[in-house]
Amino acid sequence: MADRIWYRAYTLEEVRGRMSCNMIVHLGIELTELGPDFLAGTMPVDTRTTQPANLLHGGASVALAETLGSIAANLCIDPAKKVCVGQEVSASHLRPVQPGQQVTGVARPLYRGQTTQVWNISITDQRGRLVCVSRLTVAVVASGHGGGKTIVLPPTP
Repeated sequence: MADRIWYRAYTLEEVRGRMSCNMIVHLGIELTELGPDFLAGTMPVDTRTTQPANLLHGGASVALAETLGSIAANLCIDPAKKVCVGQEVSASHLRPVQPGQQVTGVARPLYRGQTTQVWNISITDQRGRLVCVSRLTVAVVASGHGGGKTIVLPPTP
């Protein structure tokens, strides 16, 4: 088993409790598992996440990927001092998904440095088939950078 990469021993319930009143809720994204070195979540394929051709919208897949990667990145740093913010995201869409299903994303780190982190997010359908692969780069900056509410994680006890 891999060593825990998180700044502290967060619980899934703790992280879920801070994810309200934003795009995560609007798209129906739910965090489902916090492993020692990964974060997983699901998203429904429905009217909120489909394109005009009635298939999973690529932008919705990217939103799921960036959500999981950004949350995971922030779990790796001291939230009193730093915050991770998206810098670049890319995605390859590999197969269509019909409405009525859900997709699952799993974020794992490729690189965790002092000023940059890179995350790989794999999104699969209900049959476990790869739907999208995404790479997210985040900048690790001082808390309060940008002036808005930046910390979305529970305080360290």
